[in-house]
Amino acid sequence: MKIALYARCSTANNGQDPETQLLPLREYAKARSFKVFKEYVDVASGVKEKRPQLDALLQDAKKRKLDAVVVWKLDRLGRSLKHLITLIEEFQALGVQFISYTEGMDTTTPAGKLLFNVIGSIAAFERDLIRERVKAGLVKAKAQGKKLGRPIADCDSQ
Repeated sequence: MKIALYARCSTANNGQDPETQLLPLREYAKARSFKVFKEYVDVASGVKEKRPQLDALLQDAKKRKLDAVVVWKLDRLGRSLKHLITLIEEFQALGVQFISYTEGMDTTTPAGKLLFNVIGSIAAFERDLIRERVKAGLVKAKAQGKKLGRPIADCDSQ
């Protein structure tokens, strides 16, 4: 299996070193007889959804250059639950497995797939709740006489 290792540090200062994450990931890959396709390392906040190396990893996944992504810990991939779930769902849609080393989340195993599906179900539930709240807000606004939708363009004023 060809894998990508992804590591992220918030800053280059304060003694943060991506090797702290990468060393155990390399050992893990070796123990499981995985071939490391590439290592992707970002020095950026986990809150940022756009990161150069994460974007490169996603492009390589779309080109089917790898079979799995391995991270040291979920928070290295992202800080937002929504972003994490979106990324993992994108990997799944591309047929790319996902492994979080320290949390034991491994979609190459039945238990890991179960954990991922539970997280995915929670995300779907959250999306449905948001949809219900939006609909309720629209009904309330309409009942209060508020106009909904885009304003009508005035062609004469242009």
